[in-house]
Amino acid sequence: MTRIWLLLIGVLAIIVFATSLLVVIPNTMIGNVRVPKQLAPYTPQEARGREVYVAEGCVYCHSQQVRDPVYTSDKARGWGPRATVPADYIYDKPHQLGTMRTGPDLINIGVRQPSEQWHHTHLFNPRSLMAWSIMPAFPYLYTVRDSSSIKPGEISYSVAGGKLPPGKVIVPSPDADALVAYLKSLKRTYPVPIGDEPTERSIGGRSEHTMP
Repeated sequence: MTRIWLLLIGVLAIIVFATSLLVVIPNTMIGNVRVPKQLAPYTPQEARGREVYVAEGCVYCHSQQVRDPVYTSDKARGWGPRATVPADYIYDKPHQLGTMRTGPDLINIGVRQPSEQWHHTHLFNPRSLMAWSIMPAFPYLYTVRDSSSIKPGEISYSVAGGKLPPGKVIVPSPDADALVAYLKSLKRTYPVPIGDEPTERSIGGRSEHTMP
């Protein structure tokens, strides 16, 4: 009986230690995250695009984190001017940090590639822009139509690289437009102030610290 109690006490001690190490201490260190004033909440379209990003499993091949240049070459690769910080993800749930980099990091893709034409062409068929790309295509997010059938006010895009027959264009679905809007919103290049006193700001009905 004594051994059983010792076993239970040992198990409880391990749970308390793990909870303290993995939950309590990190929450104490970064629990009061300050919201950068340059970071705006996602618009409804961008939020919808983020749902498409999650549904399509983009996180399996792309990360959204620039690591400290002291330890990695992320900055040298042009993925961002600085390492990302917790405040960069204040509006993200679930976070899409990722662990695989089959493709490049995307946390600043909106800065590197601001063109809607580029994004739509790339999503429809990545090989139309980069012959060596192993990224899967997402043609089901688009409708292929005759360029002569496009009505005034309709948005369509040509596809480079001979990936469409002559006279054909692609028309993005609402999901494609939303996904591109989300990708273009990924811009975490603003400077992170150091030593600024936080002020209070309400987010989602709760008070959060924000950078002045």
